[in-house]
Amino acid sequence: DHAGQISFPGGQREGDESLLDAALREAEEEVAPPPASVRVLGRLTPLYIPPSNFCVHPFVGRTEVAPELHPTDEEVEQVLRVPLAHLLDPATRTTEPRRLDGTDVEMPYYDVAGRTVWGATAMMLAEFLAVVRDATAPDA
Repeated sequence: DHAGQISFPGGQREGDESLLDAALREAEEEVAPPPASVRVLGRLTPLYIPPSNFCVHPFVGRTEVAPELHPTDEEVEQVLRVPLAHLLDPATRTTEPRRLDGTDVEMPYYDVAGRTVWGATAMMLAEFLAVVRDATAPDA
């Protein structure tokens, strides 16, 4: 159960839909950006989450303008709009050593709007921000 935790939209595939179609459908169901308005930029590394026995296949997309969001009351308590510059600020991120599947790792944590982003969401966010940093580096 992930109630009360900060997370990205997502869920399970239905029928024979593709991973991308599932991601777009779940985003639309939870916060309402129409799939046709989303330009898919790519995907992040699949992430296995042992407590729930799920493998998450994250996709990254963008819209040309900030969409009007209509969060689903049953699934979304609050939508946080966070400037990319805030997330890229090193002061926003901390790490803690953890043992994950027998391996020592530095788990990322982010301070977002006075709340802590952790776990799988923080790991996906860390990878996304690393891609952004690499893409915007002066020698990129």
